[in-house]
Amino acid sequence: MRKLIRLAVVAVVLGSTSGCAALDDAMVYMFGRSMRDQASFDPYENTRSPADAAVSFSSGNFAPDPNSVMYGTPTEHDYDVPDFDASYTVRFDPMLDSLENPLTADQADPARGEELYIRVCAPCHGDAGIGAEAYLVQQWPALQVYNLAGETVQGYSDGYLYAMVRVGRGQMPQYGHQVTHFDRWHIVNYVRQLQADYNASQGAPAPAGDTGAAGDTGEGN
Repeated sequence: MRKLIRLAVVAVVLGSTSGCAALDDAMVYMFGRSMRDQASFDPYENTRSPADAAVSFSSGNFAPDPNSVMYGTPTEHDYDVPDFDASYTVRFDPMLDSLENPLTADQADPARGEELYIRVCAPCHGDAGIGAEAYLVQQWPALQVYNLAGETVQGYSDGYLYAMVRVGRGQMPQYGHQVTHFDRWHIVNYVRQLQADYNASQGAPAPAGDTGAAGDTGEGN
């Protein structure tokens, strides 16, 4: 008889509410919690640097040249990778301004730069480099994000942009373990293209900063 009463109570509970909500409510009643409300981790929250000697399989390691992508075992490379840390991006350091974009016109890969930008940069800076249009702002409207297409970033040197991708700055985390040497420069070139597109839409001159593989080799701010 007791078993029938229990089954009747369960039937009433299930009939008074819909779907899994009733089961969740029962779990909350019995255990104080349910799977409806769980702690979640956003990939852009509390980012951490990789463990020492870790190899990222998404970064392509160190490709032998700008237009190659290698996966798995890190490859040997004979080019120089600038060595610096996040302290350099706190200010306009001469070392960063002296970094030359190594990609020549025939090595530039706009399609790769766009793909990398969309994957790594667009969530916080917007598809067109306009921070106010970024996905992040749609979720948190009060959050201030950097406008990569605007005049301020146009004045940054290519080396400075490269450094920001590698070691981050302020609230921007470092992406050096996800985006390797040449790919950082592909992103820099794509940001310059976004700036040129923005200026064209505003009827303004071309970006004043470095243009790298686009032609001009000037390195000043």
